[in-house]
Amino acid sequence: MSTDYRKNITMNPSGFVLLADYVPHIIQEIRYYSSYNFIGDRIDCYEEPCAIITREAARALKSVSNEMIVQGYRLKVFDAYRPAGAVKHFVLWGIEDQDIRMKQYFYPDLEKQELFSKGYIAKQSSHSRGSTIDLTLFDMKTGKELDMGSPFDLFSEKSHPDYKGITEEQYSNRMILQMVMIRNGFKPIDCEWWHFTLDDEPYPDTYFEFPVSSSYLRK
Repeated sequence: MSTDYRKNITMNPSGFVLLADYVPHIIQEIRYYSSYNFIGDRIDCYEEPCAIITREAARALKSVSNEMIVQGYRLKVFDAYRPAGAVKHFVLWGIEDQDIRMKQYFYPDLEKQELFSKGYIAKQSSHSRGSTIDLTLFDMKTGKELDMGSPFDLFSEKSHPDYKGITEEQYSNRMILQMVMIRNGFKPIDCEWWHFTLDDEPYPDTYFEFPVSSSYLRK
């Protein structure tokens, strides 16, 4: 971690909000608060299973939600703001920890070290800038998530948004999500269908490390 990077880290949560306050219909399954993630333990700095995000991103997601509700869908969020300390947990696990107990679920075709070299895990995450979100769509008619052809955090080519080895319906579902996010000011990435960053993010050069906790926002 460079000195310059450390200079751009702050604990100030003043520009952040609870996403549920802006999008009351969201479903939250904050994976890094649970042990069901690629490491297999709760991740450092996740003190509460709540989605925190910048106010600007929350407003844009409210528009996404309103558009999707008309079509019969709700937003389901897996992760939003991710503290820099949580990213450090990822990096130390990748470098020092020999534990691969979750390999069969999240990276069955890759070696642990490849998660970094192939770009699935970053040593600096856009999530720590506060305007990135991992999400899917929940079908209110069926009571299930839309079938996207691969689960959240499957580190594989199958999770690339343009992967063609899935059914037409699965690909169409990915495009429904991607198009509504793009229309409302978010940009996708090429290796994860669930990952989007607000194009005009308010803190493009700042990384935050306050904990994921609703009480911290109220201090």
